[in-house]
Amino acid sequence: MTQSGVHLDFHGPIVMVGFGSIGKGTLPLLERHIAFDRSKFVVIAPDDADRQLLDERQIRFLHLALTKDNYRQILTPLLTSGPGRGMMVNLSVDTSSVDMMALAKELDAFYIDTVVEPWPGLYTNRALSPSQRSNYALRESLLELRRRMPGGVTAVSCCGANPGMVSWMVKQALIDIAADLGIAAERPQSREAWARLMHRAGVKGIHIAERDTQRAREPKPRGKFVNTWSVEGFVSEGLQPAELGWGTHEKSLPPGGNTHAFGCEAAIYLTRPGAGTRVRSWTPTAQAQHGFLVTHNESISIADYFTLREDGKVVYRPTCHYAYHPCDDAVLSLHEMAGAQWRRQETWHILSEHDIVDGIDELGVLLYGHAKNAYWYGSQLSIEETRQLAPYQNATGLQVTSAVLAGIVWMLENPERGIVEADEMDFRRCLEVQRPYLGPVVGHYTDWTPLAGRGELFPEDVDQSDPWQFKNVLVS
Repeated sequence: MTQSGVHLDFHGPIVMVGFGSIGKGTLPLLERHIAFDRSKFVVIAPDDADRQLLDERQIRFLHLALTKDNYRQILTPLLTSGPGRGMMVNLSVDTSSVDMMALAKELDAFYIDTVVEPWPGLYTNRALSPSQRSNYALRESLLELRRRMPGGVTAVSCCGANPGMVSWMVKQALIDIAADLGIAAERPQSREAWARLMHRAGVKGIHIAERDTQRAREPKPRGKFVNTWSVEGFVSEGLQPAELGWGTHEKSLPPGGNTHAFGCEAAIYLTRPGAGTRVRSWTPTAQAQHGFLVTHNESISIADYFTLREDGKVVYRPTCHYAYHPCDDAVLSLHEMAGAQWRRQETWHILSEHDIVDGIDELGVLLYGHAKNAYWYGSQLSIEETRQLAPYQNATGLQVTSAVLAGIVWMLENPERGIVEADEMDFRRCLEVQRPYLGPVVGHYTDWTPLAGRGELFPEDVDQSDPWQFKNVLVS
């Protein structure tokens, strides 16, 4: 499939909430692949820096911030202006994803977002425990909404690159591994069948393993946070507790590790920020690297999805977490912020396609612990190819916006699925829609383990009996 085809028509009103780097990158993909009525398209955002892109397209713009007090009043008439169902594309920060999704469900409107976001204040609320301000807790609030409002119009939660696309890549990687191990199995048709296949393949865990090598023309100035995607989003998740899905092969909790007293019990958290927690991982270009264990929804949802229970007891679950090496300017920005006791710089900048000289965003999944050791499967999208594929974004952004497009296509093709997570969607269909925007999509086996080269300069406390214990992965 090329980048030029229209996938389907949508005749109802569309409300895009947020018009930052992801919003303005998603818009041209929607124009290219979804036939819609511009007179029914509305963008709402507190920042009007890119308003000219909307004015040129004769798309209505509301320059305001949605709050807990006004969101129902503003969104209700927009989503019900008809004819036909409305659709909310929530690409914002500082708005409650659960509240917005609940409203869309009440109004019988489609809904999609890229993260479970809270109203402002949760991440820094000292009255809440680390458990209560975690992504685990935010996801549990979404699952509670699904229990309260089952079925009905489709609402897709956490459908960006990660979370989102990486859940689809986990399934494709697992199929590749099973085939290479000679495991005869039909494509799983249920959550339990997927968990059984992963268990049978011997996968102990999964890293969402990413290396961003995009390089800016100008050096990062002191006092400014520079990143290739939302600075607000990265800082927020970086200051949350480090979180990971906790596998059944793990022998003991890490230092500062805690379980949650509620919910699905698929994850743990550390009493330290993800932006200050490093882990050992591997991607094809960088090879061995240290990444940040930044909390992400997919770390929990993937571990939960592949949990296998027998007679109500958990018999298998993979460990799962993010292992993120951002662009060099973002690493410098984090070091600078950490030195200031995690106070964010007063100014920030998102690198556009015009700011970047070269580099790729190598984003994929590393499934490890099986008989072939470890397998990385993912996208190696370059800034050069991104410029040819779509406007207004760098490689990092296009991996996200193309996943939003894929999620919207799947949602409109499956209009009565209720609230779903990316793990529950048709991974083949979603990757089919998205793949033209991902650059090279490759699979690589590696013999690397977290024990490689350890103890050569100084003695280290490692578990030699099982290289893939989280104890060996964590950088102490």
